[in-house]
Amino acid sequence: MIPRSPCDLAFREKAIQNGYDDTAISFFEQVLNDHAEIQVRMGRKYAFRPPKTIVVGPFEPSYQLLFLHELGHAISSHHNYKTDVERLKIEVEAWSNARKLAKLYGVEIDEESIQSELDTYRDWLHQKSRCPKCGLTRFQTPDLLYHCPLCDQI
Repeated sequence: MIPRSPCDLAFREKAIQNGYDDTAISFFEQVLNDHAEIQVRMGRKYAFRPPKTIVVGPFEPSYQLLFLHELGHAISSHHNYKTDVERLKIEVEAWSNARKLAKLYGVEIDEESIQSELDTYRDWLHQKSRCPKCGLTRFQTPDLLYHCPLCDQI
């Protein structure tokens, strides 16, 4: 019996159409051989789809780190988040996993890129939590609503 490649022919063809070369596909295969439970498919952008699917976006120079970040979500069994702060927390955890995996697979860790990715979530959270009336930072309660400590704008 011939062992099945973790990157099937359809994925391989779509990866090539999206700018990936044989070296990149070999990287995906190497990682997926070590994580046989993970499914992979091409999409518009890198993403993790619970419970075990990584969506690979079009080629980016930091594709290895992005892929390992999404794998970090799978390793942590991330599913959903309730509060916006929880979302930031799981992103930080996935990047922490990506750092460890990068060492394992010999991928250069670009801390600036990681912080830039995390900044998108930090900026999103800051913008979302800012009170539109007075500008103070609001807090999110378990009912997922934001409350301003000064003017109680929801």
